[in-house]
Amino acid sequence: MDYRPKFPKLKLSELSAVLLAGITGIIHFYLAPQIGLNPLGISFLIAGIGFTALIASIIFDYRKNLAYLLGIPFTLGQIAIWYYLNKPQLEFLIRGEPLLHAVDKLAQIILVALLIYLYHK
Repeated sequence: MDYRPKFPKLKLSELSAVLLAGITGIIHFYLAPQIGLNPLGISFLIAGIGFTALIASIIFDYRKNLAYLLGIPFTLGQIAIWYYLNKPQLEFLIRGEPLLHAVDKLAQIILVALLIYLYHK
């Protein structure tokens, strides 16, 4: 089996999934050390690793359907946990602080839709 990267063979939908997973993964890796060595910081590190694994699965064409299937609840879980921990309200959004949060969640929402599409393709 050939495990070399398949960039030229990736479809636009797969490249989009790689980009979105990369965005949210980088954000998680960026925030993990800022949060610190505690359960929340470690969970951010694990989330970043999860998104990196999705990227690797797509690029190396290794069990992509399983990665899509597992990526859906994993990403939905990230959204649910964020909502539970932050309970965003209009005031939270008006202050302009959550730009990084907004980029992350938007990337994750689109990623979930894309993973559903890729799995059912």
